[in-house]
Amino acid sequence: MQRHQEAGALLEPDDTTAVYEIYIKTTPDRLWEAITDGDMRAKYSFGVGIESDWSQGSTYRSSVPDVIDIAEGENLEVDPPRRLVQTFTALWSDQVKAAGTSRVTWEIEPVGDSCRLTVVHDQLPESANGELYGGWPMILSGLKTLLETGEELTTPGSLRYSQAAG
Repeated sequence: MQRHQEAGALLEPDDTTAVYEIYIKTTPDRLWEAITDGDMRAKYSFGVGIESDWSQGSTYRSSVPDVIDIAEGENLEVDPPRRLVQTFTALWSDQVKAAGTSRVTWEIEPVGDSCRLTVVHDQLPESANGELYGGWPMILSGLKTLLETGEELTTPGSLRYSQAAG
């Protein structure tokens, strides 16, 4: 994986999977809530909230209301507070829409008084646009900061849509 200034990371042309792992001092239940609660999600995910009933087979939609639709998909596997598997269809531009549907898996594993969160974004097309997966380091850094300090983290991504919504 190469470093890419705007997207955060760039997969090699034949890679179709991006894996991110982070340790967060929190409980599995609190981490699950941060992933699935729309208001909490917006605090660390570029101002983007999420809506779903979080049942297996249900749909979800991510957006900055009245600003931009970001993604939609299906919740393939819902096992709180351990595992969430979702299809992911990006909506923010024609270029990312053309990439089709990929998959995002969130795995939460308790480690003492903390959790290991592994996010696997796979089934990406070969030579995928870095915008599809490159924001994960900023999102996960924001999630960690929010859960450990209660504060929001400023990143280039957080500034992009949150200012537009405000």
